[in-house]
Amino acid sequence: MPFEPKIASMNRRASTKNSALGKNQQKAWGALLLAHASVTRRVNQALEAAGSISIELYDVLLALEDAPDRRMRMSELAAQVVFSPSGLTRVVDRLEKLGYVRRERHPNDGRSLFACLTDEGLDARIEAWPIYREALEELWGRHLSDEDAATMERALQKVFEECPRRPS
Repeated sequence: MPFEPKIASMNRRASTKNSALGKNQQKAWGALLLAHASVTRRVNQALEAAGSISIELYDVLLALEDAPDRRMRMSELAAQVVFSPSGLTRVVDRLEKLGYVRRERHPNDGRSLFACLTDEGLDARIEAWPIYREALEELWGRHLSDEDAATMERALQKVFEECPRRPS
């Protein structure tokens, strides 16, 4: 049976004559959603089986590692990762309990909080990377040629650059 994303099949009856969202765009969207869900679930299973941190914790630690001084305002961090503000608060709570992140008040704005990566958090992210990388190579990389990956990156980057990070 050929791969057919659910979003495309849900909209078979909908007219696309006056829409910029044609059949190929619908299929691409559905394929992206299904591939993302499948790959992230399997990467998370690999991390869990190895006794490592979850993919959601990894992504927050990576964002903090890449930030200046390894710290970000919570609002900026929320824009970098795929969590709602309340979801991010729960993840940072877990990271703080593990000793991987600490919260600091902004020196000039007592209402703002920074999430700061600790050395232990950096170590946990670094230790998880070989497991994460191996799973990505197996589940993602071996299915895409360099040309496919470059085309996909360009297309997704265009969408990302035009899409607001958070609703206004």
